[in-house]
Amino acid sequence: MATVPELRELPLELRKAQEEIEAHARRYGLDFFPTIFEVVSADQLNAIAAYGGFPTRYPHWRFGMEYERLSKGYAYGLQKIYELVINNDPCYAYLLASNSFTDHKLVMAHVYGHCDFFKCNAWFSQTPRNMIDEMANHGNRIRRYMDRFGVEEVENFIDICLSIEDLIDIHSPFIRRGDDGRRTDGEAGDEPSVPKLKASPHMDPYINPSDWLEAEAQRRREEKRAAEGRFPSEPTKDVMWFLLQHAPLKSWQLDVLSMIREEAYYFAPQGQTKIMNEGWATYWHSTIMTRHAMTASDVISYADHCAGTLATSPNRLNPYKLGVELFRDIEDRWNRGCFGDEYEQCTDRRARAEWDRELGLGREKIFEVRRIHNDLTFIDEFLTLDFCRRYKLFQFGYHEDAGYYAIESREFPKVKQALLFNLTNMGRPIIRLVDANYKNRNELYLVHEYNGVELKQDYARDTLVNLQRLWTRPVHVETVVDEQPTRLSYDGHSYSTKVVAGTKSKSDDDEPAD
Repeated sequence: MATVPELRELPLELRKAQEEIEAHARRYGLDFFPTIFEVVSADQLNAIAAYGGFPTRYPHWRFGMEYERLSKGYAYGLQKIYELVINNDPCYAYLLASNSFTDHKLVMAHVYGHCDFFKCNAWFSQTPRNMIDEMANHGNRIRRYMDRFGVEEVENFIDICLSIEDLIDIHSPFIRRGDDGRRTDGEAGDEPSVPKLKASPHMDPYINPSDWLEAEAQRRREEKRAAEGRFPSEPTKDVMWFLLQHAPLKSWQLDVLSMIREEAYYFAPQGQTKIMNEGWATYWHSTIMTRHAMTASDVISYADHCAGTLATSPNRLNPYKLGVELFRDIEDRWNRGCFGDEYEQCTDRRARAEWDRELGLGREKIFEVRRIHNDLTFIDEFLTLDFCRRYKLFQFGYHEDAGYYAIESREFPKVKQALLFNLTNMGRPIIRLVDANYKNRNELYLVHEYNGVELKQDYARDTLVNLQRLWTRPVHVETVVDEQPTRLSYDGHSYSTKVVAGTKSKSDDDEPAD
């Protein structure tokens, strides 16, 4: 891989352009960390991109493989990286040396949009802001382990950790828990309370009947006893955290696993906000360039590259296009007052098209949206029927009989549902660890939340194999295969599948179906 350059001061022309664009961005209300730009060659940019945008990472074969893919794509003219920016304080961004001056200005404006999003969006609020240093520290620690225990052993263990890096809870950074969840002696005899509905004394026996209160109290006592007997007490999606706490691993292995988990959580918000982040950056680079930073000589180059960036495809979602058009649609609707009960109840298409209350709230609204939403809530809240009609959105799928992709539906509910489905948990399967002492044999039991899409069998098998290497006892995952509840298992020697009578939540002693 190419070496990553030392940071150097920008040429005078680019430094002046940066100062001008930064001033425009701040005047519009963008808020960002100090931003450092560096001009690099295509080979150096490919090396940085292979490392996930960081100048240095731990040594691993997948980074070299990604570098080869990016280098060949650039050499054959199939792809080109225009910009790269890191969520850090300060933010570091890279400019491709072979780009024109117009491209450099466009990229700078785009980067300031990203930097504002990194700093101000709630889903990035829990990410470490010194990650460039953390990544370098991770690399140094792993290199020391390789020197001590051997490159192959450490790299093989990293492979195992990377195979389960999706088994995290993307919402857990926002959950505040107690120290260790243990109850004190004073809580040992506490009975679960049953909340009563507010009622006057003479109506209380009818609104809160004693037999129902007793039955509910009994149900809660049973649930409490069952929870106290489970390990863990509640199903958890953060399987990596559970393994860090309970898996029989060596100290260096625990350290490596914790580093992989930390990096997985750092990158998670980027997967959760891809559409919004790129749409926000595109909105601001187009605003700053067309109103302030672009000269007559820049127009053709700017238009050509923006057209390429926002080009749509019949079989692929373009996050830049969808994101920027949704932000523009929100701004226009809130400027004209196209929201609220009165607007929603209007059924006259002409009246809706000409609706204008001249509220001028659009810019304020998009800043609010940028602050609190992620892609899932963004699409759920602001994708409208009118927007789908205007941009001809549709749902498509693969027809096995015909052997090609085709449009399946243009109905708005189905189009929106398909988008939300693909964005839930960043499009990855939701898997929970429900029992770490399955049938009292210290075996892991996981459950896949089936939503119509089956697990890829080869991925599931390899993941189970790696989980078993970490846990050292048999592991199982309950899922659906060919519309049948099925348990996939690996005991350290052989992989097996078994159709089960019911779900794990219904019975811990399920048997094969007849």
